[in-house]
Formats: sequence, C-alpha cells, structure tokens
Amino acid sequence: ECSVVWEQVPKGRPSLGVPEPVACAHLGQHRARLDVAPFGLLCPPSSPGNRLGSPPWHPPRPTSRNDSDGEGESDDPEKKKLQNQLQGAIVIERPNVKWNDVAGLEGAKEALKEAVILPIKFPHLFTGKRTPWRGILLFGPPGTGKSYLAKAVATEANNSTFFSISSSDLVSKWLGESEKLVKNLFQLARENKPSIIFIDEIDSLCGSRSENESEAARRIKTEFLVQMQGVGVDNDGILVLGATNIPWVLDSAIRRRFEKRIYIPLPEAHARAAMFKLHLGTTQNSLTEADFRELGMKTEGYSGADISIIVRDALMQPVRKVQSATHFKKVRGPSRADPNNIVDDLLMPCSPGDPGAIEMTWMDVPGDKLLEPVVCMSDMLRSLSSTKPTVNEHDLLKLKKFTEDFGQEG
Repeated sequence: ECSVVWEQVPKGRPSLGVPEPVACAHLGQHRARLDVAPFGLLCPPSSPGNRLGSPPWHPPRPTSRNDSDGEGESDDPEKKKLQNQLQGAIVIERPNVKWNDVAGLEGAKEALKEAVILPIKFPHLFTGKRTPWRGILLFGPPGTGKSYLAKAVATEANNSTFFSISSSDLVSKWLGESEKLVKNLFQLARENKPSIIFIDEIDSLCGSRSENESEAARRIKTEFLVQMQGVGVDNDGILVLGATNIPWVLDSAIRRRFEKRIYIPLPEAHARAAMFKLHLGTTQNSLTEADFRELGMKTEGYSGADISIIVRDALMQPVRKVQSATHFKKVRGPSRADPNNIVDDLLMPCSPGDPGAIEMTWMDVPGDKLLEPVVCMSDMLRSLSSTKPTVNEHDLLKLKKFTEDFGQEG
C-alpha cells in the first residue's frame, strides 16, 4: 500500500510552480528507499536521475507489435500459453485406418477426397474460382462411422496437420478465455496449413442461440462464426470437419458455414456383410461367403457399432466354451512356441461322449497346450440373438427429414 503526500519543493531546486508528489510506503518506513528526481519524476535510488543536473529517468517504452526487431504477437506469452493448451489436440500418431477399411459410405468418402486429398496432391486443379470445400458436416445415427471416417482422413492426409477437438479443449473456467482458445485454434491451424480441424459432437459447442443460454456459450459461437467465415479471415488450406448425431439443434449460421452436409446412414446389407468380415479380421473362423451374406440380411437396422459388438461377443464364444468344458481331447495343430511346427498333443474342448475325451477342466490344461475352437456361424447367431440395435425409428425419421431439407446422402 502506498500513501501520497504533498511536499513543498526545497529552495535551490527547479520548480514547476505546483506541489510535488512523493510516493512513500507507510510514511517513513520505506522513505529512505525512494528519492525524488528533478522536476518531480519518481525514480530508483540507483538511477542517474537522482543526481542534480542529470537527465530525468523515464520508464522503458513498451514493445510495439510492429517493432522492427521481429518481436510481435508471436512472442505474446498469453498466446503461447493458449496455443500450448491446444498442442494436445494435434494428432501426432496417425490412426492406421485406410479408405478401404470403411465399408460403404462412398458418397462421404468422395466428398472428403475432394476436400482433403486432391487439393494436396493436385494443387493446380484448385485455382481461381475452383476452391476446395472449407466446411463439411457429417451427421447421422450413433455408431455409423462418422468418427471412423475422420480417422481415415487423418491417416490418408499424411501431409496435413490434424486437430481432433472436443468441447473440453475449448471451454475454460476463466471469463473470456474460451473464445481466445477458439481464435488461437484457427491461428495455429493457419500457421501449420494444410490443416484439418475435426470437431466431434459439434452440437455441444454450436447449438442454436436462445435467451436461456449463458453469455460464455454465446461468445464461443460468435467466435466460431467469425473464424470459420468472417471479414478479414483467410482460411485457405483449412478444412473444418464436424460430426453430430443431432444436426437439427445446430445454429443456422453454423449450419450455413458447413458447405457440405453429408448424411451417414445405417449400413446396407452388403456393407453389413463386409463389416462382419472386417471385424473378424485374421481370427480363425469357419464362416463362408453365404454365411456372411446371411448375417448381412439378418442385421437390418443395426449400425456399424452394433455389428462390432456382435462380432466381439462372438469372438468370446470359444473362450466361454473353454471355461465351461468338462472334457478335452488331444488334437493336432501348430505349436505355440513355433507356429511352423505341427504337434499332436494340443488339447481342445469336446463333449463327454466324444471318442478320446479326457475328463478335465481348463485349470488342468497347460498354458501352451490349449487349442481354442474356431469361430463358427452358430457363435455369430448366438451373439446376434443377445445384441439389440441401438438406433430407434424416431431418430431416423428426424435425420431423414433434416437430410431432405439441408443435406445430401453419404
């Protein structure tokens, strides 16, 4: 705390004709540490301005953004702090998801290739009035592959900087910091272009504006609008990719800034059959092409995530057989130590009436001698009967209505 006292200028010192303010801390306690320079300028005791006849001491001039020494906004500590917070959103290790790993969705894949891959590979195609898409919105029921498509984009666009953003990356408890984070996100993307900003569940950040929403949410939305397509904003080389399950709650101005709005529907029968193959991968199984087609027909109304759960449950069926088995039999098969070496002392679960059945449980089987049963069609059907679809008809009708009004089929 400082007090200010007015002191008459002593004789022999130049005067401006007004009393001279002297800052003292607690009036006398720290008086010896302060001195008065000529013409009433406050200065440290060690500065030359304390001696009579010396030029007055002036505080250092603050650095200007336009100074010729190159120090400007890029050295702003607050900007550095905010951009450091966003560094974690940059995807460094690319997910290994190729376009071929995405079953179906040909329309969505073509639109993303137009917006991401072609401008990087053939930049001369996109000059003049022909410009790539700057905003693409993927919408559809949960579990249909919107985020999976974004992983494919991150993998295939290996020359781009990929930002994966959620609301927690941009919402701050400090007043005014959330919109600064949005601004710095786009500045960081411009500095590292070509860039892709993927915002999952964008409805949590950019819902419709209403009287009941908080001032902070309104400011975040406004900053998004400005940064995506505002006056004086250059977003060349930047794609904003959004994903949502409930597109009808998006603000109309945000919706307009997503130039392509692509509906990601539930997979069709042939895509569902392909998904069963993809999720089984290299796991040993006895399913035929006819079995895969039958599974595709039986899963009408199931999403890609639902089919993934069915396959994961079916992959556990052989493990359950091992756990519940009371008898095992010796079989021929590849050795655990060397798969190229065929041995004939492996143990597989069997029924009690099987010739060669040995009464024992899985606890009695040596760890390197167990040969689990292969996944079969009955395992798939058993898992299918216990797994229900997660998408209801009411949501599908709302999504179809939104597609008819504002979107296109993916």
